[in-house]
Amino acid sequence: MRRRLPVCPEAHAPRERFEPLPKLIGFMKRILMLLRIAGPLSLAAWLVALTPAHAEEAPAAARTNAPPPAALTLDALVSGVLTDNPELEFYRGEIAAAQAGRKTAAQWANPELNGDVGSKRVWERNSGPTLGDGVAWSVAVSQSFEWPGRIALRKAIANGQVAAARLGLDQFQAALAARARALGYAYLVAQEKAVATDEVARRFQSLLEVLVQRDPAGITPQLDQRILEATTLTLNRRASQAAEETQAALIALNQLRGQRPDAPLALTGSVSVSTNSPPLNAFLAAAATNNFELRMRQLDLAQQGFQVQLARNERYPKITLAPFYASERANDEQRIVGVGVTLPLPLWNQNKGSIETAHARLLQAEASYRVTSRQVEREVATHALALQTRLGEMARWRGDSAAQFRDAAELADRHYRLGAVPVTTYVEMQTRYLDALEALLATRGEALEHQQQLELLTGVKLDAANLR
Repeated sequence: MRRRLPVCPEAHAPRERFEPLPKLIGFMKRILMLLRIAGPLSLAAWLVALTPAHAEEAPAAARTNAPPPAALTLDALVSGVLTDNPELEFYRGEIAAAQAGRKTAAQWANPELNGDVGSKRVWERNSGPTLGDGVAWSVAVSQSFEWPGRIALRKAIANGQVAAARLGLDQFQAALAARARALGYAYLVAQEKAVATDEVARRFQSLLEVLVQRDPAGITPQLDQRILEATTLTLNRRASQAAEETQAALIALNQLRGQRPDAPLALTGSVSVSTNSPPLNAFLAAAATNNFELRMRQLDLAQQGFQVQLARNERYPKITLAPFYASERANDEQRIVGVGVTLPLPLWNQNKGSIETAHARLLQAEASYRVTSRQVEREVATHALALQTRLGEMARWRGDSAAQFRDAAELADRHYRLGAVPVTTYVEMQTRYLDALEALLATRGEALEHQQQLELLTGVKLDAANLR
């Protein structure tokens, strides 16, 4: 029997460092045994199972190392939205359905084939002998014809539905372009606000880091430091709000583009507001001709007029012609060729209910057109006057107002660090710079919004020649 020798602590310490090696060798043997049993096809599955972290980190690394998106101008963004927006397929489907309905309205009813077959027996009267037996059969083809003008009315109604579907697509595209342009401007404004607010917040933060290292001697320096700390907190909140506005605008734009909510977007350029403000009468005249809602009401009014004419036409019945051929064989053979005519008599049902209903719908369409016309005039007048107010306000600006406010804020920062400007002036200048920048951007954004609404209501650009 072998005796176990005592092991001293010094000899036991190195042994613990090599104990994981046999475990590792045993683990590798088990893996090789399983691979030999499962076959070579499971090697990839084992590798994936053994390295889940790397498989998850790969897409993230790929997204991190992905090249930045190409910079888009606002016009390119609007064009992309009009091409890739998924809701456009709905309106294209409406057009396809209306065109299919036009084909159905122009089609005639299918002809009908009727046939009879039977047995014929001929005998003399008063129980006389049978003279003969045979087959009697007949066949007829019937075709219904609408009253003159009915198919033309149905085709006119179907054409109106196609025109309404196309007008709906045009209206949606115009609204989509205006929405994309407004969101693009909001995205640019939010970025500019975020950059300016973050710049001022970092300016306050760096100044606080210097003041904290000093020992404030007296109540005034201590209060000045608290004023700066409170203003820094406020600015950090404004910076967070500007970042949230940027993210919200980005998500809305990606939704219009049919992209992922977190898809990156690089938008460049600036939005200019047209200074051309025609008189109100020019806006109203353009809206009366080009407004989508009024054009839709006009189409509906024309449709209801055709419906009234169709209801009156349907008082008259359809005419059915049925050429037939009959043959009978018994004692002799007879053949009959002729034409049958079916004409319902409009004695009890003269379609008065449908005529009255169509006429009532026509009156509703006329009332709807008048109400829509007044509503459009009110909206045009509201946006036109508001645009003139915003343009008048913008005309009083200096072209470099934002740059001058920014330079003044930097100047106040430098002189405060030198001790030449009190803290109240410094804080007031920094906050007034941000307030003025937000006011300038808000006024320009409101003018752009009124301009977009006027372009939607009038159907033309503000700088078009027919508005001058």
